[in-house]
Amino acid sequence: MRRKDREVTDFKKIVSIIDKCEIIRIGLADGDFPYIVPLNFHYEVTEGNHLNFYIHGAMAGRKYELMMKNKKCSFEMDIPLKIDYLYDCHDITMRYESVMGTADLEFIKDEDKEHVMQEKILSRHEEMSSFPWSRDSLKRCAIVKLSVNEITAKVNPLSAGAD
Repeated sequence: MRRKDREVTDFKKIVSIIDKCEIIRIGLADGDFPYIVPLNFHYEVTEGNHLNFYIHGAMAGRKYELMMKNKKCSFEMDIPLKIDYLYDCHDITMRYESVMGTADLEFIKDEDKEHVMQEKILSRHEEMSSFPWSRDSLKRCAIVKLSVNEITAKVNPLSAGAD
């Protein structure tokens, strides 16, 4: 990382950034160019500070086909805070918090889908915890666990006195 002064290494601080993110973007291998997809997600921290993300979507289409071909991905999530004008040096900077890394993909088995959907994915947002979702739709839904291999975080926080 070029800007070591912005690197976040404390695991709890990394998780606090993830907690504030609404979208995870996964990068999948697709020939000469990566295929990047923004997704809703849930995460869990397991024993030994291991991090897993859960995503879901149709069992068809480009994303699904690429995940079936290569069970690895990269990921990124961020919180853009604001552009800050640094008048004293006639420059600007972007204030942000971000997390990125790599993960192995594991498709959740049919018999475990309902539990993962109810206990992990829908519980991420309080308003979704009692959402009357269709259990029949799980037959057409892929639920994927991203088991994190590597993770980095970086912040450029709001400066003192900034709005």
